[in-house]
Amino acid sequence: MSDRHDLRLASPRAALLSWLGLAGHPPGLGVLFFAELWERFSYYGMRALLVLFMVTPVAEGGLGFTAAEAAVVYGNYTMAVYLLTIPGGLAADRFLGPWRAVIIGGAVIAAGHFTLAVPEAGAIYAGLVLVALGTGLFKPSISTLVGTLYTPADTRRDSGFALFYMGINIGGFFAPLVTGFLAQSTAMKAWLAEQGLDPAASWHWGFAAAGIGMVVGLAVLLLFGRRFATASPIPLREGGTSQHQPLPVLSPRPPHKEERSPWLVFAAVVAGTLALMGLIVLSDRPGFGALRWAYVLVPAALVLWFAFARSEEAHRTAAIFVLLIAAILFWAIFEQAGLTIALFAENLTRAEVAGWAFPSSWFQSLNPLFVILLSPLFAALWMRLGDRQPSSPAKFAIALMFLAASFLLMAPAAMLTAEGRISPLWLVGLFFLQTVGELFLSPVGLSTMTRLAPLNAVGLVLGIWFLGAALGNKLAGVLGENFTATDPESLAWSFLWQGAFAALAAVVLFALTPWVKRLMGSVR
Repeated sequence: MSDRHDLRLASPRAALLSWLGLAGHPPGLGVLFFAELWERFSYYGMRALLVLFMVTPVAEGGLGFTAAEAAVVYGNYTMAVYLLTIPGGLAADRFLGPWRAVIIGGAVIAAGHFTLAVPEAGAIYAGLVLVALGTGLFKPSISTLVGTLYTPADTRRDSGFALFYMGINIGGFFAPLVTGFLAQSTAMKAWLAEQGLDPAASWHWGFAAAGIGMVVGLAVLLLFGRRFATASPIPLREGGTSQHQPLPVLSPRPPHKEERSPWLVFAAVVAGTLALMGLIVLSDRPGFGALRWAYVLVPAALVLWFAFARSEEAHRTAAIFVLLIAAILFWAIFEQAGLTIALFAENLTRAEVAGWAFPSSWFQSLNPLFVILLSPLFAALWMRLGDRQPSSPAKFAIALMFLAASFLLMAPAAMLTAEGRISPLWLVGLFFLQTVGELFLSPVGLSTMTRLAPLNAVGLVLGIWFLGAALGNKLAGVLGENFTATDPESLAWSFLWQGAFAALAAVVLFALTPWVKRLMGSVR
């Protein structure tokens, strides 16, 4: 249904929506756009600091970890953030509804960031746990709400998700600038000293700023998004009928009499998630490294299982797992931005422009900056191409090619570090190539999952989609364990083989694209 009538807005708001590219889309997209902007401000503001804080000596306010120790914590934390979206998505589907899940999750995230602001070692781990739990509820549910704004056949759908993704990255752009200044800048440390405060505690001011960002995101939702609350499902009653106010597009399926208790299903999913998390953490221990092969082999087995079933829903599930494998491989390399690339920027790159030095964490703003600049172009491209645009698996393969190019670029950059710190332009090139690849995969993946998912399980399927990010982030931590700032040849070889592997994965996915399209049926 056309939303032209709704777009007759007050002039300032209309101008803002038009500038952001939101004009022509359902008005609810603007609310979710700004809410997610601030949630991602909180997440990326903290992530930009996490590894650098861990490797900073204790005397300077950090934890004094080695790069390998920080990589393990980083990989496990970022893995948990996304892995917990599986029970979080199911809780939203069956009990809370996406609106309540977003509000509760946001509150828990804010509590986690403020806990990180407490300068105690135990508070750091407690804060990371809270952020992971809150994100598990928030992230799949807000994407579900975006999906409800469009019918499955609406050609604006991919464009809408691309714009929503731009909101994520506006928050991601400003976050490292703000939190990095508070945590790392000499100006902030000098101000703290003038106030009689410990300059080494500046890291925790950065963490507190991330918490404030999440509070602002919650305020946007509560002030302008109340209409989503009336569209959220009321918890299912055991053995009874569904008690729902249907979402604009997605109407949860009423349970049959024989259906198992939703609480039993939820308990099983929580137990399975915790078991999977335990196995992933176990893979860090000596002698259990082979468990990491299961990250890709298990989804591959599920592809074959569902592909040879006879139902259309099973075939679509097989396609979901093909795209999941591609996402795992993509994020394993891409998400080293907060680890390997952050350490490369801190130790091997000149963090200065025209003689003006800046915190190394500011490099983390390059990726979201490029997303902001390129998202409107991608959104306009998909709108213009309409039915002629590449299929989702083809877009994923293109994403892997750009990712491969980014790490192949870093191989000569690593060799040049033998002569001293290198130009920041190398990292600009890396982030540009990775961002182009990201825009071919991440917003497209969100949109495709909401179309492939059964109507009663969109939150759960989005949780499975974020499982790819969870496993990819864990593998990013694994790959980052061997980072070295003192052996240029070894570092160059690491970038080279990872780039070559991503290129090989792209070629394989291109070859499989016709088959995957058949599995997807009418979904592009």
